[in-house]
Amino acid sequence: MAALLAAPALSQSSAPNPNQPPPHTAPFPDLGSGESRAERRASFEAGPELQRGFSAAHVREQRRRLDSALAALRPHTPGTSDAYVLTIALDSDPVFAREAREAARVLAARYGAEGRTLTLAGPDGVRDDAPHGSITALVLALSHVGSLMEPSEDVLVLYTTSHGLDLGLAYHYGDTGYGILSPARLKAALEEAGIRRRVLILSACYSGVFVPLLSGPDTAILTAAASTRTSFGCAAENDWTFFGDALINRALRQPVALEEAARQAGRSVAEWELKARFLASLPQVSIGNGAKGWLPQIEARMPRIASAPVGKPAFDPATTTAPVVAEKARGGRK
Repeated sequence: MAALLAAPALSQSSAPNPNQPPPHTAPFPDLGSGESRAERRASFEAGPELQRGFSAAHVREQRRRLDSALAALRPHTPGTSDAYVLTIALDSDPVFAREAREAARVLAARYGAEGRTLTLAGPDGVRDDAPHGSITALVLALSHVGSLMEPSEDVLVLYTTSHGLDLGLAYHYGDTGYGILSPARLKAALEEAGIRRRVLILSACYSGVFVPLLSGPDTAILTAAASTRTSFGCAAENDWTFFGDALINRALRQPVALEEAARQAGRSVAEWELKARFLASLPQVSIGNGAKGWLPQIEARMPRIASAPVGKPAFDPATTTAPVVAEKARGGRK
């Protein structure tokens, strides 16, 4: 575990572009504390976050962006089951920011969440116009969204995209932001916010570790991989990861129920991985009985006509190659 956290990340090419995200050049620090394995595990489960070297101007600007975006969200409509969409890129590799931005558009259209959609994402090479994703920003956003929702009627649709490891999701912004969002930390944030009805879509390696703790009667949870498997397609220059392309960019643009969309996406991912000769990521799906009752209410708003995929496909048989060893050591996707 220590070797995984200490492994240096891959650098991405720099460009004279103000919207180019910062590269990863320094090793990911060990965020655990305590001498015993149990103490260190408890430290990781608490969701450690480290930010270093950010200027005061950057901190103030990010706080202004987040406050402004939260203030713009519309409150609950009495007597209506409203969907609130929150998408977040927890890593500064631009593929995640691109994916989070387009996922917000797709999910907002599908669930009628215009005015109730928030994206937390850093620069993607073209724009830098949103509050940046971090564990703190996510927890604050969930708390605010929870204050707007009617718990017995409204639904949170959360989409996260990042690298991952068997401890949870990795927050990694250039060489200045680091953290681990554990299943326990996410569960605590949702419960503190009073958010009961949840559609949780987690795109990262090992994201299946969230299923045992977060699944429940009023939760639909979809993950890009099993708890012991990596997922693929997160090269910085990509527009989509495998899972994001299959589920968000293709299946959820169709007028089909979430469960069917998950099956379609799983088949696409399995086909791409087989052709690329990758070890199967085994996306996970758990939809509680309560969620099966209220999902049709919010899915009744989905467009009746499918929209076309956008961006470069995640899988290209001409360019997709076997995973590189350095990326595997990092705990991220290939």
